[in-house]
Amino acid sequence: MTGERIVVVGDVINDIVVVPRGEVRPDTDTASTIRQRPGGSAANTAVWLGSLGAPVDFLGCVGIEDLDDHERIFREGGVVPYLELGSGMPTGTIVILVDGERRTMLTERGANSAFSSSSVTAEILAQAGVLHISGYSIMDGFGISGARDLIDRATAAGVPVSVTPGSSGYIADFGAAEFLEAVDGTTVLFPNLAEGAMLSGQTDPERIGQALRERFEVVVLTMGAEGLIVFEGKKHTRVPAPKIQHIVDPTGAGDALAAGFLERWVADRDALAAAEAGVFVAARAIMVIGGRPPI
Repeated sequence: MTGERIVVVGDVINDIVVVPRGEVRPDTDTASTIRQRPGGSAANTAVWLGSLGAPVDFLGCVGIEDLDDHERIFREGGVVPYLELGSGMPTGTIVILVDGERRTMLTERGANSAFSSSSVTAEILAQAGVLHISGYSIMDGFGISGARDLIDRATAAGVPVSVTPGSSGYIADFGAAEFLEAVDGTTVLFPNLAEGAMLSGQTDPERIGQALRERFEVVVLTMGAEGLIVFEGKKHTRVPAPKIQHIVDPTGAGDALAAGFLERWVADRDALAAAEAGVFVAARAIMVIGGRPPI
């Protein structure tokens, strides 16, 4: 018997989002909109869940100089934080250069690399309706052994697990086979097209989902402005994205989609209804700068 809370495990980041107002000019100034925002894939998902009224716990690691600020931000966003300190390490930071639907990210993982999967205790799992893990924390954090420990303990406790792979670049460095080994036993996987292609060895969206469906009960293949395809059992269904006239910043859209999906899915395991909810939350995310809802 599982609980009702959504437990999110993973990265906390200080985002610096740069939206140039014209073509970037090397060796001189380019007028831009620049905003500092709290971020991190897992942390974004947790705060979007909080904005939807879901009962959510977040576990991650930050630098000591940012501990109070991040705890406050989580609580204001409706999230119960369990934050560790990375000894002598700064909070992770990413500079995000936005160009329409494209982003270039310069990343320092910082304290995120120090998070231990053992921090997710039996007491926390006992209250969980689902455990959501960021792939970033697996590939640059607790690794295969930590992921296996965490997923196996959740499964033994009757708690379904969802995973966002996080980054095709990190998968390339970590190894697709190694990542699949780490997340074996996951119930819901949220890859985008690039991640799905690397993990499946396929390029066609339907073939990607069908290949991954052999390993995972539910695959939610996200495709940006094209929406998503949800694969469950022998069925797959396309869910279009809402039409948006102007994309402000796509940062965190996938994190928001996962939040919308999980908030709905944890209630009755209806993957299609959850996917339809997810694309609407993602649409909200791309209309603001940064990866989190405005508070």
